[in-house]
Order: sequence, then structure tokens, then C-alpha cells
Amino acid sequence: MALAHRLQLRQGQSLVMTPQLQQAIKLLQLSNIELQEYVETEIERNPLLTRPEGEGAADGDTPEKVSERREEMRLDESDGADKASRELDASSDDAYESDGPSERAMDASQSGPSAQLDWSKAGSGKQVSEDYDLEAITAEEKNLRDHLEDQLNIAGLNDADRLIALRLIDETDEAGFMRGDISEIATALGTDVEDVEAVLGVCHGFEPTGVMARNLQECLTLQLVERDRFDPAMQKLMDHLEVAARRDFRRLSELCGVDQEDVVDMLAELRTLTPRPGAAFAGEAAPTVTPDVFVREMHNGTFAVELNADTLPRVLLDRSYYAEVAGLSRTDEEKSFLSECQASANWLIKSLDQRARTILKVSSEIVRQQDAFFVHGVRALRPLNLKTVADAVEMHESTVSRVTSNKYMSTPRGVFELKYFFSASIPAVQGGESHSAEAVRHRIKDMIDQESREAVLSDDQIVERLRAHGIDIARRTVAKYRESLRIPSSVERRRIFAVGG
Repeated sequence: MALAHRLQLRQGQSLVMTPQLQQAIKLLQLSNIELQEYVETEIERNPLLTRPEGEGAADGDTPEKVSERREEMRLDESDGADKASRELDASSDDAYESDGPSERAMDASQSGPSAQLDWSKAGSGKQVSEDYDLEAITAEEKNLRDHLEDQLNIAGLNDADRLIALRLIDETDEAGFMRGDISEIATALGTDVEDVEAVLGVCHGFEPTGVMARNLQECLTLQLVERDRFDPAMQKLMDHLEVAARRDFRRLSELCGVDQEDVVDMLAELRTLTPRPGAAFAGEAAPTVTPDVFVREMHNGTFAVELNADTLPRVLLDRSYYAEVAGLSRTDEEKSFLSECQASANWLIKSLDQRARTILKVSSEIVRQQDAFFVHGVRALRPLNLKTVADAVEMHESTVSRVTSNKYMSTPRGVFELKYFFSASIPAVQGGESHSAEAVRHRIKDMIDQESREAVLSDDQIVERLRAHGIDIARRTVAKYRESLRIPSSVERRRIFAVGG
């Protein structure tokens, strides 16, 4: 059988992720801090990108460095620059030119009561002065490590023991617990386990009492010893902390050899101790959440949504500089590099603009869907999923998911992550309107908060009350929501009431 050659045309579809498309997708899911860092990197890499006048350069990106980068692109003097200047507009392209009323600043005279807040400073961050701030330095709190080292300096240890103590301090976490393994520390330092144990015993005398303990039991024991309350009964109690956690008074009474009234007193004393001795010292400051979107109430009861301009990095394509350098290009390699820089700059500006518009569009739809929440609070939160928002704004679910990741909305009720407004649906009794899982969780918490010693609600009773409000929910779901709120069971809550908790 002979083989014949022939040509065939086949038509098909395929999705190709270009580098530019990958960049646009990446920008969508970046937080405002990550976006600032990304743009700074692009400005450093691309000489055609610049900031608007009046905006400061990032650390390490001084005007001298910008000049050096641009000087590298100046090939030689040529009259060709004049020709290129005439071909290109010398003005720069702004990444955030407003073309619609939704992106203009809102008129304060048209806003409702909640808009009386000063939104102009929100999310802008604290201004850092370059002056030497003596007051800030003197008011700076010591961290736990510094506090322990100060006490080590006056502990009178020899050089070898001091080295062991420093290693033990290194192994101490922010809560104040020494997490290192004694035998491993001894092996690493070439000493005996007994020597490490002895130095650790000295460190257990440091303030705050209980610091550098190896576990919770040792931490509480050190505090009881200092109070002279570590009697045999309390020692038995410390040996059975898991029973104490269950508040099984009868079992504790048997183990400790005291009556249940004494057990209640002992547990009350335990509650006065500090389970995290290092928590009182300043650790790393929690990062401040800067909102990406502002929501405020208007006089007619509607809600206005606007972007936080402080989180939008503004970059420009310097056309005049491009025109100057384009006329000096000689080789194909130089022209290709310049063309790539121009294309990259244009695409970054376009991507930033598209990102801002997408965030505003998705946020506006979330506010429209959850308008009852802004009026009545969490009880009025409606069930909402990504598909509902995606269909409304005519985008893909994955796009909405990226937009709502690490983005925050400042509202009259507080600052919330955009993902907070997406909640599972709990069906209603007799086919009524479904309820948001977050709203149901809030109802459960309210019910338990209003409990009394005489009326502690079981999960079954909570189910009955929720169904009386038209919420069809299973007992296991109530238990799951209660556990997610870190609320103990009804049996444990009765024990808490018994000890006066």
C-alpha cells in the first residue's frame, strides 16, 4: 500500500496566555502594598516610566539613579531627535484619567450622615518625618528578648553559662515559652544536659514570672510557686490540666483529695494566672489595613462607591524622553529595546487602569447586592457567591475571585475584606428567602450571649429557635458554627457559670 502526501486545513480554537495577559491577571490579585512594590520595580527596570510631578520616589530610586539609567540610553547627539519629537505628542499618558462620574470625587454636600467623616485622610497612612524624633525613640517599648537579656546581664553567670542562656533566649517565642529541645541545645553547644537544665532554672527566675517555661503546666507552676500556692492539692490539679479543661469537678475532687467547693476555688485561682507571659511585651506591629474602596451613604439612602486614590500608583510614559532617545537609536538592537520599553510601559498603564476599573465595578455590585447589610447590619447579610457577582458584571468567576482577594472596603460599619460579603446560603422554612451563613452565625452568637445561669441553650434548642425565625438548619450545622466561633458546648458553658465565669 502506497502512502500519499496531501495538505489539509483544520480550524480550531486555543487560548494562549501572552506575557501581557499574564501581567494583567497578576495585577488583579495583588494587594495595594504588593502593587506599589511591583510598580516600583517596573519603574526601576523601564527608563520610559516615570511618576507624575510632585510624587516622591521610592527608597533607593533617587533622581540621580533615574538620570544614570536614562544616560545609558543616550547614544549620541543627533538631529534625528527633532524629527521624532514632531511625530510624537510631548505630553504624558496618565494611568488614571477619569472619564465617568463614578470615578470623580463625591460632592460632600450630597452625602448622608455617615459621609460627615473626613475621607480625605483615610488610608493615607501616617506621615513620617525625616527629623530626629527623640520622643518616639524614648517611648519605644522593649521587646521580650531585650527584657530577658537585660536581666541576664545582672544574673552573675559565668561566660559558659551566659552562652547557654543566650541560646535559650533565642529559642523563646513571643508568647514567652522556650521551645527548644534541651538535649539538642546541649549537643549543639558541646555541654551536658544537666548544665543546660541548671541555666534554664536560673532563667525561670526572670520576670515576668513563668517566662521561658517549656509548656503551659510549667508556666503556671512557676507562677503558683512564686505565690506560695503550690500545695499538694494544686500539684495534683496541675498534673491533670486536661480534666480541669473539661471542668469535671467530681473527677478533680477525687484526684486532688478535696471537696468540689475547693476545686471551684482552685480553678478560679488558675484563671488569675498568665498563660502567655511574653504577651505583655511589644512584638512586631500589626500591619495597618488600607482600604482599596470607600463606601458612604448619600442623602437619598443610596450608597456611593469610590476608589481610594492613595492606593492607586500613578505612572506615566514620558513621551518627550522617548522622542529624544528614539532619534538617537542606530542599531536594530537599540531600536528593539526601546520599542519593548515603550510597549511594556503602555501595557502597564493600561493594566493599572483596567485593574482600578474592575475593582470599582465589582465593589459597586457587592454594595448593590448587600445594601441591606449597610443599613441593618450583619443580620441582614444576604447569601452571595462569586457566580452571582460575575454574571452581574459580565466577568469570569476567577476574575472576581482575584479582584476580591486581599482587597478591603471602608464602610460606615467598619473596614471589611471584600470576601467577607460572600457567604453560603442557608435555606428558609417552607421555601422562603434563604439566609446568609454569616447572618445565621451571628444569630447563634447573640442567642448564647444572652444566656443566663438558669437557661443554657443546647444545640437542639438553638435549632428550634432558628426554625421559629424561618431558618431551616441542621443540628450539626449549628454545632459547626458554634465551634467556628470558639463557643464551648452547653455542658461546658454550664460549668463556666458554676465557677462564676
